Amino acid sequence: MDPNDNPTPPAEGASGAQSEEQGGKTGDKSVDGGARPSVADLLAAARGDAVKREPPARAERTPVTPAARLASSATVAEAAPQGDAPGKSVPSATPTAARVSPTSGASAAASTPTPSVNAGVAKAVAAKPPAKPPAAGPLVQSVPDPSVNQLRRWIVWGSVAGFFGALSLMMARFFLPRAIFEPSSIFRIGFPGDYALGVDTKWQQQYRIWVVKNSERLFVIYARCTHLGCTPDWKASENKFKCPCHGSGYDSEGVNFEGPAPRPMDRAEVKMDAEGQVVVNVGKLYDWPKGGTNRFNEDGAYIRI
Repeated sequence: MDPNDNPTPPAEGASGAQSEEQGGKTGDKSVDGGARPSVADLLAAARGDAVKREPPARAERTPVTPAARLASSATVAEAAPQGDAPGKSVPSATPTAARVSPTSGASAAASTPTPSVNAGVAKAVAAKPPAKPPAAGPLVQSVPDPSVNQLRRWIVWGSVAGFFGALSLMMARFFLPRAIFEPSSIFRIGFPGDYALGVDTKWQQQYRIWVVKNSERLFVIYARCTHLGCTPDWKASENKFKCPCHGSGYDSEGVNFEGPAPRPMDRAEVKMDAEGQVVVNVGKLYDWPKGGTNRFNEDGAYIRI
Protein backbone atom coordinates (compact mmCIF):
# COMPACT_ATOMS: atom_id res chain seq x y z
CA MET A 1 0.00 0.00 0.00
CA ASP A 2 1.30 3.33 -0.90
CA PRO A 3 2.15 5.44 2.07
CA ASN A 4 0.80 8.49 0.30
CA ASP A 5 -2.76 7.09 0.21
CA ASN A 6 -3.19 7.13 3.98
CA PRO A 7 -1.02 9.87 5.39
CA THR A 8 -0.44 9.83 9.08
CA PRO A 9 -2.66 12.45 10.72
CA PRO A 10 -0.70 15.18 12.44
CA ALA A 11 -0.54 15.30 16.13
CA GLU A 12 -3.09 17.34 17.96
CA GLY A 13 -0.56 19.53 19.60
CA ALA A 14 1.31 20.07 16.38
CA SER A 15 -1.83 20.91 14.41
CA GLY A 16 -3.00 23.20 17.14
CA ALA A 17 0.31 24.99 17.18
CA GLN A 18 0.30 25.23 13.39
CA SER A 19 -3.25 26.61 13.34
CA GLU A 20 -2.40 29.03 16.08
CA GLU A 21 0.68 30.17 14.13
CA GLN A 22 -1.34 30.66 10.96
CA GLY A 23 -4.04 32.43 12.88
CA GLY A 24 -1.41 34.67 14.37
CA LYS A 25 -0.11 35.53 10.93
CA THR A 26 -3.63 36.23 9.64
CA GLY A 27 -4.37 38.34 12.64
CA ASP A 28 -1.19 40.25 12.05
CA LYS A 29 -2.25 40.96 8.49
CA SER A 30 -5.69 42.03 9.60
CA VAL A 31 -4.25 44.35 12.17
CA ASP A 32 -1.62 45.75 9.85
CA GLY A 33 -3.39 46.06 6.50
CA GLY A 34 -7.13 45.09 7.14
CA ALA A 35 -9.17 41.88 6.19
CA ARG A 36 -8.90 40.43 2.72
CA PRO A 37 -12.16 41.04 0.66
CA SER A 38 -14.19 38.05 -0.52
CA VAL A 39 -15.27 37.22 -4.14
CA ALA A 40 -18.84 38.46 -3.51
CA ASP A 41 -17.49 41.77 -2.33
CA LEU A 42 -15.33 42.12 -5.42
CA LEU A 43 -18.36 41.35 -7.75
CA ALA A 44 -20.59 43.81 -5.90
CA ALA A 45 -17.88 46.45 -6.19
CA ALA A 46 -17.68 45.79 -9.95
CA ARG A 47 -21.49 46.23 -10.33
CA GLY A 48 -21.37 49.47 -8.37
CA ASP A 49 -23.38 48.22 -5.44
CA ALA A 50 -22.50 49.55 -2.03
CA VAL A 51 -21.07 46.94 0.22
CA LYS A 52 -21.48 47.36 3.89
CA ARG A 53 -18.63 45.82 5.73
CA GLU A 54 -18.60 45.22 9.39
CA PRO A 55 -15.38 45.54 11.28
CA PRO A 56 -14.00 42.17 12.30
CA ALA A 57 -14.42 41.16 15.85
CA ARG A 58 -11.36 41.72 17.89
CA ALA A 59 -10.10 38.62 19.55
CA GLU A 60 -9.79 38.80 23.27
CA ARG A 61 -6.33 38.18 24.59
CA THR A 62 -5.81 36.18 27.73
CA PRO A 63 -3.56 37.96 30.23
CA VAL A 64 -0.32 36.16 30.93
CA THR A 65 1.16 36.25 34.40
CA PRO A 66 4.86 37.13 34.91
CA ALA A 67 5.55 33.66 36.27
CA ALA A 68 4.06 31.99 33.17
CA ARG A 69 5.91 34.39 30.86
CA LEU A 70 9.18 33.73 32.68
CA ALA A 71 8.62 29.95 32.47
CA SER A 72 7.69 30.06 28.76
CA SER A 73 10.77 32.08 27.88
CA ALA A 74 13.03 29.59 29.71
CA THR A 75 14.89 32.32 31.53
CA VAL A 76 15.82 32.57 35.17
CA ALA A 77 16.43 35.84 37.00
CA GLU A 78 19.61 35.38 38.90
CA ALA A 79 21.79 37.69 40.82
CA ALA A 80 24.08 39.69 38.56
CA PRO A 81 27.82 39.22 38.96
CA GLN A 82 29.77 41.69 41.06
CA GLY A 83 30.11 44.96 39.25
CA ASP A 84 27.44 44.12 36.63
CA ALA A 85 24.07 45.82 36.01
CA PRO A 86 21.47 44.91 38.69
CA GLY A 87 18.38 42.93 37.61
CA LYS A 88 20.08 41.44 34.55
CA SER A 89 18.32 38.32 33.14
CA VAL A 90 20.39 35.48 31.78
CA PRO A 91 19.29 32.19 30.22
CA SER A 92 19.12 29.23 32.52
CA ALA A 93 21.38 27.23 30.19
CA THR A 94 24.12 29.86 30.34
CA PRO A 95 27.26 28.39 31.95
CA THR A 96 28.56 29.88 35.14
CA ALA A 97 31.85 30.99 33.53
CA ALA A 98 29.92 33.15 31.05
CA ARG A 99 28.06 34.88 33.90
CA VAL A 100 31.22 36.00 35.71
CA SER A 101 32.12 39.61 35.16
CA PRO A 102 35.68 40.52 34.06
CA THR A 103 38.22 41.13 36.78
CA SER A 104 39.17 44.56 35.46
CA GLY A 105 35.79 46.10 36.36
CA ALA A 106 32.04 45.94 35.63
CA SER A 107 31.01 44.31 32.38
CA ALA A 108 28.90 47.35 31.50
CA ALA A 109 31.96 49.61 31.68
CA ALA A 110 34.86 47.36 30.62
CA SER A 111 33.23 44.90 28.14
CA THR A 112 30.81 45.06 25.27
CA PRO A 113 27.38 43.38 25.87
CA THR A 114 26.89 40.29 23.73
CA PRO A 115 23.43 39.80 22.08
CA SER A 116 21.40 37.01 23.67
CA VAL A 117 21.13 33.64 22.00
CA ASN A 118 17.49 33.04 22.88
CA ALA A 119 14.79 35.25 21.45
CA GLY A 120 13.18 35.85 24.82
CA VAL A 121 16.30 37.23 26.54
CA ALA A 122 16.65 40.98 26.51
CA LYS A 123 19.98 42.72 26.01
CA ALA A 124 21.87 43.92 29.07
CA VAL A 125 21.65 47.64 29.47
CA ALA A 126 24.94 49.01 30.73
CA ALA A 127 24.66 51.72 33.30
CA LYS A 128 26.87 54.65 32.33
CA PRO A 129 29.22 55.70 35.08
CA PRO A 130 29.08 59.33 36.13
CA ALA A 131 31.34 61.59 34.15
CA LYS A 132 34.62 62.21 35.92
CA PRO A 133 36.11 65.67 35.99
CA PRO A 134 39.19 66.06 33.81
CA ALA A 135 42.34 65.15 35.63
CA ALA A 136 44.45 68.11 36.55
CA GLY A 137 47.82 68.33 34.83
CA PRO A 138 51.07 67.96 36.70
CA LEU A 139 52.05 70.93 38.81
CA VAL A 140 55.08 72.70 37.35
CA GLN A 141 57.14 74.54 39.89
CA SER A 142 59.30 77.35 38.54
CA VAL A 143 62.94 76.87 39.42
CA PRO A 144 64.97 80.04 40.09
CA ASP A 145 67.41 80.91 37.35
CA PRO A 146 71.00 79.90 38.19
CA SER A 147 73.42 82.68 38.98
CA VAL A 148 75.59 81.67 36.02
CA ASN A 149 72.79 82.46 33.57
CA GLN A 150 72.11 85.78 35.26
CA LEU A 151 75.79 86.68 35.01
CA ARG A 152 75.80 85.81 31.32
CA ARG A 153 72.76 88.00 30.72
CA TRP A 154 74.44 90.91 32.53
CA ILE A 155 77.56 90.47 30.41
CA VAL A 156 75.61 90.32 27.15
CA TRP A 157 73.42 93.33 27.95
CA GLY A 158 76.45 95.25 29.24
CA SER A 159 78.30 94.58 25.98
CA VAL A 160 75.32 95.72 23.92
CA ALA A 161 74.92 98.89 26.01
CA GLY A 162 78.66 99.62 25.79
CA PHE A 163 78.65 99.19 22.02
CA PHE A 164 75.73 101.55 21.47
CA GLY A 165 77.18 104.01 24.00
CA ALA A 166 80.51 104.13 22.15
CA LEU A 167 78.66 104.50 18.86
CA SER A 168 76.69 107.46 20.25
CA LEU A 169 79.88 109.14 21.49
CA MET A 170 81.53 108.73 18.09
CA MET A 171 78.52 110.27 16.37
CA ALA A 172 78.54 113.19 18.84
CA ARG A 173 82.28 113.69 18.33
CA PHE A 174 81.75 113.76 14.57
CA PHE A 175 79.67 116.93 14.86
CA LEU A 176 82.17 118.76 17.12
CA PRO A 177 84.90 120.94 15.55
CA ARG A 178 88.33 119.36 15.28
CA ALA A 179 90.28 122.14 16.97
CA ILE A 180 93.60 121.90 18.77
CA PHE A 181 93.54 123.76 22.06
CA GLU A 182 96.95 125.27 22.74
CA PRO A 183 98.02 128.14 24.93
CA SER A 184 97.93 131.55 23.33
CA SER A 185 101.07 132.58 21.48
CA ILE A 186 100.80 136.14 22.87
CA PHE A 187 101.11 136.64 26.63
CA ARG A 188 102.47 139.03 29.28
CA ILE A 189 105.52 138.26 31.41
CA GLY A 190 105.54 141.32 33.72
CA PHE A 191 107.62 144.46 33.92
CA PRO A 192 111.29 144.75 32.84
CA GLY A 193 112.31 145.66 36.39
CA ASP A 194 111.08 142.25 37.60
CA TYR A 195 114.13 140.59 36.03
CA ALA A 196 117.76 140.68 37.12
CA LEU A 197 120.79 140.63 34.83
CA GLY A 198 121.42 137.27 33.25
CA VAL A 199 119.12 134.39 32.21
CA ASP A 200 115.70 133.81 33.84
CA THR A 201 114.19 130.30 33.34
CA LYS A 202 110.83 130.64 35.21
CA TRP A 203 108.78 130.55 31.95
CA GLN A 204 110.61 127.56 30.43
CA GLN A 205 108.01 124.95 31.42
CA GLN A 206 104.94 127.07 30.66
CA TYR A 207 105.88 129.01 27.52
CA ARG A 208 109.24 127.42 26.48
CA ILE A 209 111.17 130.71 26.64
CA TRP A 210 114.09 132.26 28.50
CA VAL A 211 114.18 135.91 29.44
CA VAL A 212 117.67 137.39 29.03
CA LYS A 213 118.60 140.81 30.39
CA ASN A 214 121.92 142.65 30.07
CA SER A 215 123.02 146.20 30.58
CA GLU A 216 121.58 147.45 27.26
CA ARG A 217 118.53 145.39 26.29
CA LEU A 218 115.98 142.73 27.24
CA PHE A 219 115.13 139.95 24.80
CA VAL A 220 113.45 136.54 24.83
CA ILE A 221 115.07 133.34 23.43
CA TYR A 222 112.74 130.61 22.13
CA ALA A 223 113.99 127.37 23.77
CA ARG A 224 114.36 125.17 20.70
CA CYS A 225 117.61 123.71 19.41
CA THR A 226 118.27 124.56 15.76
CA HIS A 227 119.67 121.08 15.12
CA LEU A 228 116.64 118.76 15.61
CA GLY A 229 114.28 120.84 17.78
CA CYS A 230 115.12 119.58 21.26
CA THR A 231 114.86 121.83 24.32
CA PRO A 232 118.29 122.73 25.67
CA ASP A 233 119.02 123.25 29.37
CA TRP A 234 120.59 126.32 30.97
CA LYS A 235 123.86 125.44 32.72
CA ALA A 236 124.48 128.34 35.10
CA SER A 237 127.79 126.88 36.29
CA GLU A 238 129.07 126.76 32.71
CA ASN A 239 127.24 129.91 31.62
CA LYS A 240 125.83 128.23 28.53
CA PHE A 241 122.82 126.36 27.07
CA LYS A 242 123.45 122.68 26.47
CA CYS A 243 121.26 120.44 24.29
CA PRO A 244 120.80 116.97 25.89
CA CYS A 245 120.12 115.29 22.53
CA HIS A 246 123.30 115.74 20.52
CA GLY A 247 125.49 118.06 22.61
CA SER A 248 124.98 121.37 20.84
CA GLY A 249 126.16 124.35 22.94
CA TYR A 250 125.01 127.99 22.98
CA ASP A 251 126.31 131.00 24.91
CA SER A 252 124.19 133.17 27.21
CA GLU A 253 122.70 135.08 24.23
CA GLY A 254 121.81 131.87 22.32
CA VAL A 255 124.56 131.91 19.77
CA ASN A 256 125.87 128.45 18.89
CA PHE A 257 129.54 127.67 19.38
CA GLU A 258 129.74 123.86 19.64
CA GLY A 259 128.02 120.75 18.48
CA PRO A 260 125.96 120.06 15.36
CA ALA A 261 123.70 123.12 15.69
CA PRO A 262 123.90 125.05 12.37
CA ARG A 263 122.84 128.49 13.65
CA PRO A 264 121.84 130.45 16.81
CA MET A 265 118.49 129.93 18.52
CA ASP A 266 115.55 132.13 17.45
CA ARG A 267 114.27 135.11 19.44
CA ALA A 268 110.57 135.95 20.04
CA GLU A 269 108.99 139.34 19.43
CA VAL A 270 108.76 141.57 22.51
CA LYS A 271 106.86 144.83 23.04
CA MET A 272 105.73 147.12 25.82
CA ASP A 273 102.00 147.59 26.35
CA ALA A 274 100.26 150.70 27.71
CA GLU A 275 100.79 149.54 31.30
CA GLY A 276 104.54 149.08 30.75
CA GLN A 277 104.44 145.27 30.85
CA VAL A 278 106.42 143.12 28.47
CA VAL A 279 104.24 141.35 25.87
CA VAL A 280 105.78 138.31 24.17
CA ASN A 281 104.65 136.89 20.81
CA VAL A 282 106.17 133.48 20.07
CA GLY A 283 104.22 133.34 16.81
CA LYS A 284 106.72 135.79 15.33
CA LEU A 285 110.40 134.80 15.58
CA TYR A 286 113.62 136.51 14.58
CA ASP A 287 116.46 134.30 13.31
CA TRP A 288 120.05 134.51 12.17
CA PRO A 289 120.59 132.00 9.36
CA LYS A 290 124.00 130.58 8.68
CA GLY A 291 125.67 132.92 6.20
CA GLY A 292 122.53 135.10 6.20
CA THR A 293 121.36 138.43 7.64
CA ASN A 294 121.32 138.93 11.39
CA ARG A 295 117.77 139.95 12.44
CA PHE A 296 118.49 140.16 16.16
CA ASN A 297 119.00 143.91 15.91
CA GLU A 298 115.60 144.67 14.31
CA ASP A 299 112.85 146.50 16.18
CA GLY A 300 110.74 144.01 18.06
CA ALA A 301 113.61 141.57 18.64
CA TYR A 302 114.53 143.34 21.90
CA ILE A 303 113.49 146.11 24.28
CA ARG A 304 115.97 148.82 25.00
CA ILE A 305 116.55 149.53 28.64
